This record gives sequence, C-alpha cells and structure tokens, in this order.
Amino acid sequence: MIDGSPQRRVLWSALGGLSILFHIGLVFSGLVPSLVSRPLHMALALPWAFVFMAKTTAQKLVGFVLSTLGILGCFWIAANETMLGDQYGSLEGNFQLILSVFLILLVLEMARRSISWPLPLVALLALCYGLLGQHLPGEFGHPGLPIQSFLGTMTIAEGGLWGKLTAVSVGIVAVFVIMGAVLNAGEAGQGFMNVATAAAGRLKGGAAKVSVLSSALFGSISGSASANVASTGAITLPAMTRLGYPKRLAGAVEAVASSGGQIMPPLMGAGAFVMVELTGVPYTGIMAAAILPAILYFIAVWVGINAFARRYELKGVPVEEQPSTKNVIITSAFFAVPFFVLLERMFIGDYTPQYAACVAILAAAILLLFDGRLTVSVKRTIGRLETVCITAGKQISLIASIILCASLVISVLGQTGLGIKITSLILSGSGDQLWPALLLTALACLILGMEVPTTAAYVICVSVAGPALQAQGLDPLLTHLFVFWFALLSTITPPVCGAVFIAAGMVQENWLKVALFAMLLGVGLYLVPLAMIANPSLIELADNPVGALTAFLKIAIGLSAISFGMIAPFAFLPRLALVAFGGVVLFTFGVVF
Repeated sequence: MIDGSPQRRVLWSALGGLSILFHIGLVFSGLVPSLVSRPLHMALALPWAFVFMAKTTAQKLVGFVLSTLGILGCFWIAANETMLGDQYGSLEGNFQLILSVFLILLVLEMARRSISWPLPLVALLALCYGLLGQHLPGEFGHPGLPIQSFLGTMTIAEGGLWGKLTAVSVGIVAVFVIMGAVLNAGEAGQGFMNVATAAAGRLKGGAAKVSVLSSALFGSISGSASANVASTGAITLPAMTRLGYPKRLAGAVEAVASSGGQIMPPLMGAGAFVMVELTGVPYTGIMAAAILPAILYFIAVWVGINAFARRYELKGVPVEEQPSTKNVIITSAFFAVPFFVLLERMFIGDYTPQYAACVAILAAAILLLFDGRLTVSVKRTIGRLETVCITAGKQISLIASIILCASLVISVLGQTGLGIKITSLILSGSGDQLWPALLLTALACLILGMEVPTTAAYVICVSVAGPALQAQGLDPLLTHLFVFWFALLSTITPPVCGAVFIAAGMVQENWLKVALFAMLLGVGLYLVPLAMIANPSLIELADNPVGALTAFLKIAIGLSAISFGMIAPFAFLPRLALVAFGGVVLFTFGVVF
C-alpha cells in the first residue's frame, strides 16, 4: 500500500500492473526486437524514478516533465527500430544527436534519484573519458571517437543503454522481481519466520539463529541486503534485544545474515542473472555452482553465533512465542509451493528460468487468496494485488536505473579500450601472478562496492579484472563468482556498509560497534571466495559431486575453526592455534579428511 488518495493508489497500481503484464508478456511473445523491448522497459521505469519517488511538488512537476519526454524518446526509438538498425550505431542529424544526449543525461538523473550520486558519478567520469580521453598523455589516452558513433552506439544500437545488461533486466530480472513481489505480498514472509523459529528457536542463541535462517530464506527471493534487513529485521531485532542480546550483536547478526541473501540460490538477486549472460552458463548451472559456497557462508555465521553464546547469555525463543506445528506447516506452503514449482519447471521440466518463474508467479498469486488460517477475503486479496503491482513497478524501476547506468560505463570501457588497459595494469601490478591479481581485484571490488550497488560493482569489476584473472588460468565461472562475492564486501565492511547502517539504526547502536561484530560473524564473506580459488572443485557440484562435497567438508572444517577461534572467549594462544589450523585446512590443496 502507499499513502495518498485512492485515485493515486489506483493510478500507480495500474502502472505497476502494466509493467507486470509487459514483462511477463515478453516471455510468451517470441522474439521481440531489442530496440523495441528495451526502450519500452526504460519507458515503464521512468515514472517510478521521477514521479513516484519525488518528495516535493517541484520535484514531482520536474519529474513528470522529464519522464514524459523520456517516454516519448523511448517510444520514438521503438517505433523506428528498423531504420535505426540500418544506421549501425551512427547518429544522423541534429534531432538524433539531441535525443541521444538527452537519454544519456536522463539515465544519469534517473540513477541519481533512485540510488543517489556515486554510480551516476562513475558513469559521468567514464563518459568524460570517452569524449576527452584523446587529450590524455601516455597509454591511458585513446585515439578519439567520432561523437556520432560514440553516442550512437550507446543510444540507437544494441549496445550501451540497449545492450546485454539491459536485456537481462528486461527478460529475466524483471520476471523474478515480480515473483518476489507476489511472495512478499502474501504469507511467505511469515512462513519463513515460522520455519526458522521452529527449526532453531529452541537452540542456544536461538533468536539469532532464527534471524540467520529467516534472512537466508527471505534473501533468496529479495536478493537485497538492505531490503532483507528492513523486513526480517523488523521482527528479529526486537526479539533479540528483548531477550537481552547486546545491541551490537543483534544488529551484526541481522546485517550479516541479510547480506548472505544475495549469494543464496535460487534467486541471488540481479547479479546472478547478469552472470548468466556474461558467462554463458545456464541459470541452473549458476545455482549449482553457488549453493555450496553459500551454505559455507551461513555455516561460518552459525558457528560464530555459537562462539558468541559462550561470551553472552544468548537465550532461545520462549516456548510461548514459538509457532505451532500446524501453523508452521500451513504458512510454509506459501513459499514452499512456488519454490517447488520454480525448481521443478527448471530442473525437471527443463524450461527457461523466466518461464519457470511465470508458472511460480501463477502458483503464488493463487495463494494470495488465503491467509495463515486458510480463510479467503476478497478485500484482502485486492489489497495484496495492489501491493504486488506497486512493489513490482518500483523494484523493476530501481534495477533498471542501476543496469542502464552501469551499461554506460561498460560501453565506454569497450569503445575506448580502457577495460583492456586496466586489465594490463592489473597483470603488470601483480607480476603475472594469480594470487596478487586476486588481491588487487578484491581491493577494487571493495572500493567500488562502497559507492555503487552490488550488481553494478560486480559488472564493472568483472569487465576490467575478469580478463586479467582468466589470463592467469582461472575458470571463467570461478572468476565471476569470486568477483561477485567480493562486490558484496561493502555491505558489512566500513567505512560504507549499507546493511550495517540500517541494522544499527534499527537497534539504536553505534554503527562502528555493529560493523566490528558483523566482520567477525561474516568472516566467510572474506574467506570463502579465496577458498573457492584454492579448492576449485567446490563449485563443480553438478559435474563432480564427490569432489565438490569433499572440498565442502574440508572448507567447512577450516572455516568453522577460524570463526570459532576469532570469537570464542578462550585464552589468546588456543584461539590463535584454532585460526592457524583453520587457515592451513582452508588453503592446503588436495587435503582430504
């Protein structure tokens, strides 16, 4: 639901419903030209970024004018896609030049309004390099590009704004965002909480473990650490603080657990779908490769909570607050049924992820009729459908803003050759050695991830550092997973740690204290990517299950020793010995237990 008049709610619900119908319709409509579907995708996203998110009347007025002009521009490109295809990315006439400049500036402002200034600033610097880089001395200059070709490639060809990244946003991410909106509008969230409470509530540190499980489950459909903290944290954080958990620990548990949602299949956020496009690996293959590393991350968090339980009196969830078995079974069906449909259609039916998601959306939409007591209410269902439409429209617009802006950066890297030059710099800086190159890449991911969203940080970093790592013999999928994991570091690593900021605000604790505990609990986020490099069979579950499970067991032992040794209230030397033992196990090749 949104605040405002009924007419306003109906208007935005209708616009969100139109976006849902458009993106689902693309799945069943066969081949739609790229210069039709992708500009229309942007057109549907514009009003949400410029009008819906506006806070003042002036912002709404300016936003309305900009979004209207932007929609007209996008429709012009879609209507003239045949003519533009014959121009091969070169602008003709002043009108096309003005339209091209306007669309690029519009995307920058769209991203600024949606996610603040850092990513648009990176894109603006990239554009300035593309336009003026010929004046730079040395190897980082470029010969110069005709402006008609440089801007045209970005705006009237299947590159830049309408390139591969936007194709992922249009064709796959939007459908899964709709699925997540349908699940979240119903009882799935309560189902996650009930299952987590039933599974871990009675254990020592049970309230924290409920947070871990529920955030892992919820994160698998939200794919956003911040959204995860705000939603599950609203329930788990008060529960932990009420039971006497230190506020810094409660905030850290929620921030770390929520950050893991972006690496937990089946959805993993927009980054996983981008990975499909960039690597050529099917989505089911990405899921199979990502599942064991994700479980390892949560094992490290679980062990860390057990270690903190030795420091503090971490109570379980009181019996009277635990759901009944009947309630758990009923509410779990609200997410289990759509998840089962999704996985069955992908793995057994062998359909595309987007088609499987459409079938799962249908199953989840039917379940919107019911509540946890299996009663039916037409009024409640209409309210839920309204929520679905508004949430889906808003989230599709947010991701479109990120993807379109990041696409500008990728286009500049490709057109100017800057990506190849940065790759060469990484290779020379690492002395053509793999591990120094990995550490340089990790540092770049951390720095970039502090300022831009995870998906954009991953895309930009893998574009410039990926070739350098692959030149050292690293498998392409392993390279992408490594970069993707390290792009997540900024969610819990100071000085910019979004998940920590939100959790700290919710528990009213100093964010640095929360961040310190989060880094201890989230040690797996730093170590698992490195362990994947040292034990590459970990991601080969589909092709080499014995090798993958052996590596999983080995890494789990080492990671558990490190996590427990860093946190448990023992003497210094035993803790140091545990950490050293864990490090040896983690990074010793070929060790089998």
